[in-house]
Amino acid sequence: MGTKGIVMEGVVNSMERGIGAGILPSQDIRKLLAQGGVHAEVPIPEAHVQPASLDLRLGNIAHRVQASFLPGASTVEDKLRQLSMSTLDLSTQAVMEKGCVYIVPLQEELRLPAEVTAKANPKSTTGRLDIFVRMITDYGVEFENVPAGYTGKLYAEIVPRTFTVAVSAGMRLNQLRFVYRNPPTNDDLLVDLDKVHGLVFEGDEGEDKLAIAHINRGLTFSINLKAQKPGEILAYKARKNAPLIALDKIDHYAPEDFWEQVRDIRHESLVLDPGDFYILASKEKVRVPGNYAAEMVPFDPAVGEFRVHYAGFFDPGFGYGANDIKGTPAVLEVRAHEVPFLIEHGQIVGRLVYYPLLSEPDKIYGVGIGSSYQQQALTLSKQFKR
Repeated sequence: MGTKGIVMEGVVNSMERGIGAGILPSQDIRKLLAQGGVHAEVPIPEAHVQPASLDLRLGNIAHRVQASFLPGASTVEDKLRQLSMSTLDLSTQAVMEKGCVYIVPLQEELRLPAEVTAKANPKSTTGRLDIFVRMITDYGVEFENVPAGYTGKLYAEIVPRTFTVAVSAGMRLNQLRFVYRNPPTNDDLLVDLDKVHGLVFEGDEGEDKLAIAHINRGLTFSINLKAQKPGEILAYKARKNAPLIALDKIDHYAPEDFWEQVRDIRHESLVLDPGDFYILASKEKVRVPGNYAAEMVPFDPAVGEFRVHYAGFFDPGFGYGANDIKGTPAVLEVRAHEVPFLIEHGQIVGRLVYYPLLSEPDKIYGVGIGSSYQQQALTLSKQFKR
């Protein structure tokens, strides 16, 4: 049986639920791996299979390049021969300087079935460190997206924006979703989903109550700039010229060496300075039921001149668990664009778009799989002490 047959088996299950299209769940990702739809010289561990995505690993070499690029009519290797300035050996720890552009061949390669596309996102920890990561493919004309039936290598473009970081081969900075056909997503579907599951909660911890879901081209969410107790941290602003961060060091760094803590905001508002990087949280606590995944729209000019959330992918079960969690705030990586921009408590800053899975995954976010941010508040990346 080829990889297309494997995926069709998942579609049969989904057809019984009336979907016929959707994101592959964990059990179908394993089938794809077993049949060579994704392959690597170093076997892919089970822990890298997430509820609706696959973690991707850095290879052994990084190319520092003159500029970001899309291959278009050529392979990535052809472009690297033109643009590579130097290389880093990632078989041992290597330093990536902030503001520089690096291209890293990933360990995983693809042989996608004819009706399966793929889409990449940075992992949450990557985004919270302001490491700009995008995937490119041979002959690719857009970042992050892999066309149906693609066969070939994958590459990560890595740009540390705020911190200089130390990385090594095998680290996982981004993840890949696999999508069969064109899954439905619209506001009517989202309204029905909210009626059945309740997508939004608000309130203090232990007093969370179901809230009204504001649905307009997705589930809208707003910013939290209102303290529930004196001295509460409402935002983190990255310090300039901070020390090096080694990505393999967990619960290691003192936050105050890297971040300014923003507390007790007057008038429940904050001016975002252009070019500076902030960590904030949503006012709403959102939920993603186990048979859906969600994606955050990263930049919406309708809500302001800033970008929210580099990672933007919410696994099945986020803020939901086994229907025993009353939502989790979305932690937002925020950067203003060309001009200072004022944001206020409760101001809409983005949207979540929900997509169905082909079937319920056999693992969900936060339940026994080592998820770092299931019941987070305003939380920095896992490299910082908590």
